[in-house]
Amino acid sequence: MDKENCSSFPEFFLLGITSKHDMKAVSFMVFLVVYLTILLENLGMITLIRMDPQLHTPMYFFLSHLSFSDLCYSTAVGPRMLVDLLAEKHSITFVGCFLQLLFVYVFIDVECMLLAVMAFDRYKAISNPLLYAVDMSSKVCYQFLTLIYLASAVDGLIHTTLAFSLCFCGSTQINHFFCDLPPLYLLSCSDTQINELVVFTLFGFIELSTISGVLVSYGYIISSVLKISSAGGRFKAFSTCASHLTAVGIFQGTMLFMYFRPSSAYSLDQDKMTSVFYLLTIPMMNPLIYSLWSRMC
Repeated sequence: MDKENCSSFPEFFLLGITSKHDMKAVSFMVFLVVYLTILLENLGMITLIRMDPQLHTPMYFFLSHLSFSDLCYSTAVGPRMLVDLLAEKHSITFVGCFLQLLFVYVFIDVECMLLAVMAFDRYKAISNPLLYAVDMSSKVCYQFLTLIYLASAVDGLIHTTLAFSLCFCGSTQINHFFCDLPPLYLLSCSDTQINELVVFTLFGFIELSTISGVLVSYGYIISSVLKISSAGGRFKAFSTCASHLTAVGIFQGTMLFMYFRPSSAYSLDQDKMTSVFYLLTIPMMNPLIYSLWSRMC
């Protein structure tokens, strides 16, 4: 493709969640309530954990960063979507699209890895409680967190940089409510095979490694729980596993469906609904699931 025919800094136009005018007001009210609930729940979770000294433990440390992750990627999309439901012009600049995509992918990666680390934390707490404070010291927790944010930032930058190095010389209407990779690829007049391969390889590696980490950790947890003589102790531990695995199953199941389904099954309208679920519904549900999990621990 001749680079001279490419738009170096195009202005994109988001078609939004719906094109029906009579649905926009209803959608705005629904998503406004959802987003305000996300803010209230996740900010409340972070504040409570930071203010209560009894909650200054590894489990709650990671839980606060999980709430922060939920808050960040939902905020990267939510306010913009709400504005577009009321505005006549749905344009977004090249830089704005780049940053929105970057924030979403970075914090989605953060969430994937945090879920795996939290499973490992529960394994350490249940299998060897006497050495738990040593195995999961503050230094170890911060090392985990640094690696998570660093790996997520690198992965997000790779996907975003590759996406915006493509050639956009035709339509700039993105059939979505935010800048996402699949609809951007559909607009490009460049060959996107390399981009798609990189997405499949890197994100596939993250998914495979984090899901494997969760399953291995819980395999050891179940083995340790079965050795507990107290029925009450076994029930408490299994309840903890069930709550966390529910959160993992919902999030990871959505990710696998979103980015690893066959191309023949791809649908832009279905893609929008799935995106709403993992970008707005899950961050609203997570504090409730994790609060239940915390009470059971």
